[in-house]
Amino acid sequence: MTDISPNQDKKLIIEVDGISYERIPIKTHVVTPDDDIADVAKKYASPHIKEGDIIFVSEKCTAASQKRAIPVEEIHPRKLAVTLSKYVTKTPIGIGLGMPVTMEMAIQEVGTPRILLAAVAGAVGRVFRRKGWFYVVAGRKAATIDGPADYVIPPYNGCVVLSPAEPDKTAKSISEKTGIEACIVDINDFNGEVMGRSSTKIDKTFIIKALKDNPLGQTRQQTPMGLIRKA
Repeated sequence: MTDISPNQDKKLIIEVDGISYERIPIKTHVVTPDDDIADVAKKYASPHIKEGDIIFVSEKCTAASQKRAIPVEEIHPRKLAVTLSKYVTKTPIGIGLGMPVTMEMAIQEVGTPRILLAAVAGAVGRVFRRKGWFYVVAGRKAATIDGPADYVIPPYNGCVVLSPAEPDKTAKSISEKTGIEACIVDINDFNGEVMGRSSTKIDKTFIIKALKDNPLGQTRQQTPMGLIRKA
């Protein structure tokens, strides 16, 4: 059976609406584009699954398996991307689109007209001291793009990682392989989002509450998935 122990500096148990739940991190190999994420989940999580569990999988790991982690050296930012990236506000979560390579991928993902409209919205927002208008207009595909970072496990420390493709469909595939409800999540140390779910039985609000302290960690724990279980 799995060693039900938390990642370093993380808790195993959390209370949600008066009920205690375990968040069990599942360690895997480094997922690559050669992997099917549903097969990975089946291989590593299935031996530890109990009835009523929910499996959650990192959106970065999912994207990596879909060839949506792009090496920086393969990205050639156009002048527009270089210019717009200079005006992106940096946040505690990360640099976001404040790099020419991440802005370039945002342009490729959502199109030049939408990015330009988002830039205008962002500029208006600054006049009224309102943050986040750029990302509201640019949309989730742009907002969830992650840039390279030293703390990320190689080789993805040198990649721009895009939002996973067809997250609901992917979650359903994971559910079919593991036999339990599944969701694709974007969780960090500041906030979270359920990007895909296997069915409407997954309560997005509950998932965010259960994972709000980011039990998988944000660096090199190599635990890109986990199980939520009533304690």
